[in-house]
Amino acid sequence: MTPEASPFRPGQPIPIEFFVGRSAEIERLSSMVRGGAQGRFGIGFVSGERGIGKSSLAAFVRHLVEMNDDAVGCHVFLGGVQDLGEMLRRTLDRLLNQSIDRPWHQQMVDFFGDRVRKAGFFGVTLELDLQDSDLSSVEHDFVPSMRRLLEGIRNKKSLFLILDDINGLAGSADFANWLKSTVDEIATSRQETRLCILVVGLEERRRDLVAVQPSLARVFELIDIVPWSGDEVMEFYQKSFHAGKAEVSDESLERLQFFTGGLPVLAHEIGDAVWRTARGPKIRDNEVTEGIVTAADVIGRKWLEPQVFDAIRSERYRSILGEIADKPFGLRFTRAEILEHLTEKDRPVLDNFLRRMRKLGALEADPGIRGGYRFPNHLHALYIYMEKGALPGS
Repeated sequence: MTPEASPFRPGQPIPIEFFVGRSAEIERLSSMVRGGAQGRFGIGFVSGERGIGKSSLAAFVRHLVEMNDDAVGCHVFLGGVQDLGEMLRRTLDRLLNQSIDRPWHQQMVDFFGDRVRKAGFFGVTLELDLQDSDLSSVEHDFVPSMRRLLEGIRNKKSLFLILDDINGLAGSADFANWLKSTVDEIATSRQETRLCILVVGLEERRRDLVAVQPSLARVFELIDIVPWSGDEVMEFYQKSFHAGKAEVSDESLERLQFFTGGLPVLAHEIGDAVWRTARGPKIRDNEVTEGIVTAADVIGRKWLEPQVFDAIRSERYRSILGEIADKPFGLRFTRAEILEHLTEKDRPVLDNFLRRMRKLGALEADPGIRGGYRFPNHLHALYIYMEKGALPGS
């Protein structure tokens, strides 16, 4: 089938129409925004492993509260941003540009006044002409500025500000202290602040912020995103293939669910690979299997090769990896099982190898087995199994 007709979007947040599950998390975040509309400032931190759907959840809640709770939503992606000034610049720019085609756009333009100028092809985007002095002023007067902004937007009850992908900012003392100062200013002010801030990132990034500013440990409402359940994975595939006017058998759906491992990012990679493999809308079981193998190769080249295979150059380490791949993919193994099959030369480095693989995210401890290990997902196991013949020592 044609790639451009694929309902799957590898590497992108899940479209709202294909969003599944997360009902408890959605309600918690929506409640925070509703509290903001009543003057109860909320600040949350959405965490979870890579590919778990953090950004998709934030985008879905933004859509929901704009539609149901009269909120103004703004989703700011901060990839590559490393200082507070640039973070504020990008936030204000997104506030302006994400209001285009919204009823409150003119009020947003009026708020920024003569700092607004047209940019891009045909003037379809707007740019804020902000000087360093403007950003310094916003840094120190952020809370009053957001109050004035909302006062100028008629019929809107609160502002929902999403600060996403904070990797570059997590170690910034300026950013951490600005967050804490914002919380303190609102808490001690007698004026109502109808604002909700949601920070999105890996749990390690939250810890980095707390290490820089320990008081943030008690500030955030924590929302940890866990993998989809098996039923939610099945629902996602059913919705997606139905949207593309395609169908797969129940047996194939079970195979897709097994290899997805609850990770939305893998669901999109697998679904897209199956879509591209299929010859017609009634997708055969063998085409699903071929698509899964293709997805494993894509995931392996994207994630395992640069993060694991390139990092493990030792011939002994790669020999151990080949030994692990001798076991049927997707199954658990123990240290003792691997040790039993290693040569005398390779045995002394096994523990160092396991520690390194865990640090790289290629293996994790299996709490269900003493001395046990497992792959984070079945596609990793499948890729290593497929690549066994290319591993030195195998």
